[in-house]
Amino acid sequence: MNSESRTLAARRRASILEALRRDGMVRISDLSEKMGVTAVTLRRDIAHLDGEGLLHRVHGGATLPTAELLPSAVQPLDTPPEPVHLGAAGMLVPSLDYYWPEVVRGAEEEASANGLRILLRGSSYESADDRPQLERLLDNEDVCGLIAAPSLTAPSAAATIEWLSTIDTPVVLVERVATVGPRQAVVESVVSDHALGAAMAVHHLVSLGHRKVGIVTSENSPTSPHVHRGWLDACAETGLDPRSTVDTSVPTPGTPGWDTALDEVLDGLAATGTTAVLVHADTEAMALVQRAEQRGVQVPAGLSVVAYDDEVAALFTPALTAVRPARRSIGRAAVSLLAARLHDPDRPAHRVVITPSLRVRGSTVPPP
Repeated sequence: MNSESRTLAARRRASILEALRRDGMVRISDLSEKMGVTAVTLRRDIAHLDGEGLLHRVHGGATLPTAELLPSAVQPLDTPPEPVHLGAAGMLVPSLDYYWPEVVRGAEEEASANGLRILLRGSSYESADDRPQLERLLDNEDVCGLIAAPSLTAPSAAATIEWLSTIDTPVVLVERVATVGPRQAVVESVVSDHALGAAMAVHHLVSLGHRKVGIVTSENSPTSPHVHRGWLDACAETGLDPRSTVDTSVPTPGTPGWDTALDEVLDGLAATGTTAVLVHADTEAMALVQRAEQRGVQVPAGLSVVAYDDEVAALFTPALTAVRPARRSIGRAAVSLLAARLHDPDRPAHRVVITPSLRVRGSTVPPP
């Protein structure tokens, strides 16, 4: 923030405090009209003043601190303080039924602890343009920040990210990273270290004695490139030859070519003498195990399998060893970043990377 911007912000905040001392309470909608300032800017000013203890932010506005409203001699001793609501965080995720529900739960938990609430909207992985959904979230006057997982492969992706970087509202990307402008300014984000998660799986399999560890990824998942990169890195670290095994992707389960793709994977594993495979995601891993057993290959005796995502891997028979991204922690961290930005608009941009965990179960054993 330059000196002129700091001066303008100081004048706005002084005007807010003056109105508070005069009226005891202010509404953002009234201030916006009187001061000719956007509601989003006023929310940030009020959040800043709340952080300094100069006011209490409440739904749609602010009040003076309790101590200024009631003399200490008549302060009610047994009445708990009213909850302070800072507003809402608009949240857009590409799915409401797989992977993302746990992220949303974590976000809701952290939002509650920070006096925020979550306004949730669902998009899709095939969305051509996420901006209309994001704009609708911003139309809600309570929204003081955005948490978003926009499609980065849509034709409009670059324009959407550029627009997000210019709006007067804090934005945190979830499981997405992006930079904007000629100086590659960072957009604040929280992501899982999927590459490290994949590498954990490979190292686990190598520790059991496997020397050929294949990989199968989902054609339509934005996570797949990171999983593949981690597999390649771990192959280099452990001395495995990635060219000597299966390295392929498969279509969405149930779509045309699905059964053929599974058979081609199993044919490749047999032809290369591969004894272990990392599969993204759970559904693909379970289907591969079932198809392998139909063809007489037992898991784990004849083939060790590690799933990536761990949504339902533990429920399968055999229970699948799986890499589990810390989904709830991702949601918590996103809201935490947003809250920190609201309280300190001038803090440096943060990128948070959260490590997955490896859950060892019954689908991985030493090679035959």
